[in-house]
Amino acid sequence: MTRPLDLEQLRSYRVPEVRQAYGPKDVMLYAVGVGAGLADFDELRFVYEAGLIPLPTMALVLGSPGFWAINPGSGIDPDSVLHGEQSMRLFRPLEVQGEVVGRTRISRVSDKGTGRAALLQINRELTDARTGEAIATLEDIWVLQGAGGFGGTNVPVGEAAPEVPQRPADVSQLLPTAINQALIYRLSGDYNPLHVDPRAAARSGFARPILHGLATAGIVGRALVRLCCGNDPARLSALRYRFTAPVWPGDAILVEAWASGDGCHVFRASVPARDVVVTTGKVECDQFDLAPLAGLMENVAT
Repeated sequence: MTRPLDLEQLRSYRVPEVRQAYGPKDVMLYAVGVGAGLADFDELRFVYEAGLIPLPTMALVLGSPGFWAINPGSGIDPDSVLHGEQSMRLFRPLEVQGEVVGRTRISRVSDKGTGRAALLQINRELTDARTGEAIATLEDIWVLQGAGGFGGTNVPVGEAAPEVPQRPADVSQLLPTAINQALIYRLSGDYNPLHVDPRAAARSGFARPILHGLATAGIVGRALVRLCCGNDPARLSALRYRFTAPVWPGDAILVEAWASGDGCHVFRASVPARDVVVTTGKVECDQFDLAPLAGLMENVAT
């Protein structure tokens, strides 16, 4: 049984800053972790050192503090955590090798009431460790099941989901996942036991381990590069996801996208075999923000 969020403990908690060096092996491991090489089209450039290119969604795991809610000092019951939303904005394409710094801050906490969820908005800035250059900003929204009623306020968190057009998709792609997808993906740094341990999954209300939300994001991102960005990963500049249902390792995911008229695409990803939508969102290509990153985040938990 989950417990209400300990807001005072969360206020005093500081998510560790992460300095991370990465190289071609990490780039290839991440790509395999999000299913590159499983589909019936050529993705060799993401998994082979000759001509290697990082998938843009690798920014989601670089400089990450991992599943920090498992630390008792956070004030969070780790069994309550589900990944609700994720966004990413790139300031430039990722390099194959480098060293980055990830600075994570808790920016907003929303209390939905006793017996209901608490929502936690978490922001991370990713910079080049050598030059200080901004690489990306990232925003997570965690749903803390049953953690409401801690005496906070019900403040807005995140953005409204884009409306999916009521017409056939302009483009679509069906992508397989592997039975061991979560076992591979977790090696890129997310060791939440929900995704590997049946006992942890049961404590969170699932019959078996589910795929990481960010693994689903990476799988969908591969399709969006192909469908919306001219098959050029360097063109993808921003993504926003809202996760609506879990993916089981082994599911086939159908990604559909609609041009929105502003240089972006609205997308929906579903598992046709289970007739369930797993994520919706928006992707932008060729819209890089070259403004310097300064003073973007405040460490506020209200």
